[in-house]
Amino acid sequence: MTDSTISRLPDKPPAVFGLLGCLAVFASAFCFYFSTVVIRWSREAVTIDSAYFAFFRFLLGFTVVCLIMGVRRQKPAPRRYHLLIGRTLGNCIAVYCFYQAVRYTSVAEANILNMTYPIFVAILSWILLSRQRDPVAVAMVVVAIVGVWLILQPGRMGMGIHSLWGLGSGISAAVAIFYLNLSRQHHDANTVLFYMFGLGSVLMFLFFRQQFFWPNGRELYYLTLCGGAGIAGQFLITLGFRYVTAVEGGVISSTRILLAGILGPWLVADPSLGTAGWMGALLIFGANVVLAVRKGR
Repeated sequence: MTDSTISRLPDKPPAVFGLLGCLAVFASAFCFYFSTVVIRWSREAVTIDSAYFAFFRFLLGFTVVCLIMGVRRQKPAPRRYHLLIGRTLGNCIAVYCFYQAVRYTSVAEANILNMTYPIFVAILSWILLSRQRDPVAVAMVVVAIVGVWLILQPGRMGMGIHSLWGLGSGISAAVAIFYLNLSRQHHDANTVLFYMFGLGSVLMFLFFRQQFFWPNGRELYYLTLCGGAGIAGQFLITLGFRYVTAVEGGVISSTRILLAGILGPWLVADPSLGTAGWMGALLIFGANVVLAVRKGR
């Protein structure tokens, strides 16, 4: 083996890890989308409230995080409780609104409107962080608003009240991401997940316990499949972002918009988005890409 060959060996693993990171982030986008597909499938066989799906996702996630921390002999290390609580509240509201949007609208519309959260993050940054104000981000917000308008098609749909669940999930997800960025400056990932899933389970139980029941085999199947897909997406995106740039990760995550538009009619018999809907989806996707590139720079 020559010296030149030895010097090239360290260059290979990063390239492989980068590819695996991209695949992990894309797989996470599919998992998040698939969890909503399971909710729609379940309507044909069982009656489960959106709050129960959200609660089971948090409870399952809490169990997984506890197992991981137990194997590593790691204890949670909270330092800024208000940041952990803010992250938890934002995520709880986002997941519940997201699942409600799936329940009352189409899977495609729910996923596309949920993926408006980078736009609302840009708005929060403009309002709260003066050093991060960016005129291009404002322009992308306008583009995304046009995209949302085209998807909802208010002239035809009369601005259905149920569509607000999807927008609510995007807004609350932005708040959750905002708190996550602040919280990760003081806490490790497992501590954030421990409190998010743990407190999330408690909050969902306190506010929606009347919707919970002891599931039978079929109900447990759908709850586990939906919760498992959501948790898999959470861990895959955490793993993937270790090996990809913020730009790559942001762009790949936004492909959930395209997945929802393409796969919806095939997997859950969603109505096609139509020309206006596709234009709106592509505008939101494009705005997310531009914001990811700006953030990466």
